[in-house]
Amino acid sequence: MAFWVKDIGIDLGTSNTLICDKEKGVLLCEPSVISIYTMSKEKLAVGQEAKDMIGRAPMGVEVITPLKDGVISDFDYTQMMLKDFVKQINIEKKLTRLRSIIGVPSDVTEIERRAVREVAMAAGAKEVLLIEETMASAIGAGISVEEPNGAMIVDMGGGITEIAVISLGGIVMSKSIRVAGDDIDEAIKNYIKREYNLVIGIRTAEEIKINIGTVRKNKKIEKMDIKGRDLVTGLPKAISIDSYEIQEVMREIVELLVDAIKYSIERTPPELIQDIRKQGIMLAGGGALLDGFKELLEENMGMPVKIAEDPVNTMINGINTVLNDINKYNKVVF
Repeated sequence: MAFWVKDIGIDLGTSNTLICDKEKGVLLCEPSVISIYTMSKEKLAVGQEAKDMIGRAPMGVEVITPLKDGVISDFDYTQMMLKDFVKQINIEKKLTRLRSIIGVPSDVTEIERRAVREVAMAAGAKEVLLIEETMASAIGAGISVEEPNGAMIVDMGGGITEIAVISLGGIVMSKSIRVAGDDIDEAIKNYIKREYNLVIGIRTAEEIKINIGTVRKNKKIEKMDIKGRDLVTGLPKAISIDSYEIQEVMREIVELLVDAIKYSIERTPPELIQDIRKQGIMLAGGGALLDGFKELLEENMGMPVKIAEDPVNTMINGINTVLNDINKYNKVVF
């Protein structure tokens, strides 16, 4: 019996999961969140519907983020979530053999790679290929990875920031640092609690980062009103914070990222450094949109820094490119 092979690409991220196919592009983009009934462990909701329950879930309901630092932290709930996402893209199952390419961090262990394969197969895939996330992001950013020129990509997601130098279709140097966007959210949340005795949710912290978060020097100070629960009275309370405060909160995390990029450049062969100096460092992932981050890197690295055209979707766009020309990119999947 002949089977129709359906190829899909999956970006299984700490913050969001994206699924694409080579004909239609991105089919799904949902938060990597699942809510369950505490007693029965049965699924209640996944994706945005589950994320909307964070901080609002009633007794008997638990909201879970089953991926941490770019890898699977809870196998069963990741499987349950991904299976639902695959179902949402409405693949015709009759006579269909599902094949998938999934991005993984550069420093994952063999056990973590096996977990990714097993989760995808439990969700319906019959064949699973993996690609390093930095390679997928470089391809998605339009870098000609097969050329004999050095190119540097910095991909800052929710749970992990990955840095790689690529040449001749391979990764010459890579570094993963478990510091990224989610750490900034957590730092903001803790600061508001410490300085104002105000408890806010992680979603509010993320909104603060997006709306007034900046690492830009001499930027006009912006203010934002936020609401939370007063630690002393237990009652609702509103305060006003400004962008200078948030800049100070983010300083330590941003310095860790800058140091990691400097370290990566120091480990790069001199011949490739010259190429990178000409082409510039490419920024991808949601962290590329952090206000002033590009300019800060240019100042510290002494070379041009570019932001990918579609930084949030750079990796899934790269996976989609590989899906459409698997023969050309057969060396980058495994």
